[in-house]
Amino acid sequence: DLRAETNGRVISQPLRKGATVLADQPMCEIDPGTRGVSLAEAEARLAESRARGPEAEARVIEAKARLDEALINDSAAEKLSQGGFASEARVASATAATQTARAGVAAAQSGLQSTLAGIQSAAAAVALAQKEISRLIIHASFDGILETDTAELGSLLQPGGLCATVLQLDPIKLVGFVPEMAVQHVKLGAAAEARLVDGRRILGEVSFISRSADKVTRTFQIEVTVPNEDLSVSAGQTADITISAQGTLAHLLPGSALTLNDSGTLGLRVLDADNTVRFVPVTLIRDTVKGVWVAGLPQEADVIVVGQEFVTDGVIVDPTYTEAAR
Repeated sequence: DLRAETNGRVISQPLRKGATVLADQPMCEIDPGTRGVSLAEAEARLAESRARGPEAEARVIEAKARLDEALINDSAAEKLSQGGFASEARVASATAATQTARAGVAAAQSGLQSTLAGIQSAAAAVALAQKEISRLIIHASFDGILETDTAELGSLLQPGGLCATVLQLDPIKLVGFVPEMAVQHVKLGAAAEARLVDGRRILGEVSFISRSADKVTRTFQIEVTVPNEDLSVSAGQTADITISAQGTLAHLLPGSALTLNDSGTLGLRVLDADNTVRFVPVTLIRDTVKGVWVAGLPQEADVIVVGQEFVTDGVIVDPTYTEAAR
């Protein structure tokens, strides 16, 4: 949302929604009114304040010179008085002149500080007037597409008033939610694929993982950044997101091959090289219509899929092999 930072009447022709805009392109222009006069006045005050600077510095130099002269006279009067060549009145007069000179230096320095403060105040007024003028033209913050018309010619904008809404669709962010049991497997930069409702598939990578769970669903928000140069993906579309995670070795077996040992541990019975039966604990990863994915087996294993309930560890059998389904 591009919003006004100052008030005024719009003097630019409107751009219509759907138009492509570029970063820093003018969207709305506000009537400057008397802002130019205010800037000229502030610049004149700044020039006047700066012109007073050398005069104030000269007064400080002059006051310091008078103080030096008064100190010399005071020192001479003191020495003459000690020798009996000057009266006490002269010494008192020299001391008073020194104090007056010191006061003059302090006043001159105060005047210089006041002049410098005036210069800073005038410079601030100029900067404020320039900033106010820079707010008259509202620019696009990035390349995008106009979602709304810009403000109409002659309309009045107040601070915070909407000039236009610009959408940035390249890249586009896909927002999804991951269950708390799976969020630890999602990493920043991980490859992701999204399937849109029309069947298209787009590729991107994870750019954000929330560290705060949703209070209702207990899921964690993630964002996937996807290139969208042709702008074929629009804001608000629905997508199913699949995120790649670190893989693990697993085997697909019929669910009927699973069994329990005497301790109630889930596993499979396999054959060693000498056809000796051995129980191997496994971890169930996923149950599918084609079978179960299990982890915990070696790369290659002879798994007993028929008759495993009739043998125990250490028994030597005469196996009959069947071709593994792929």
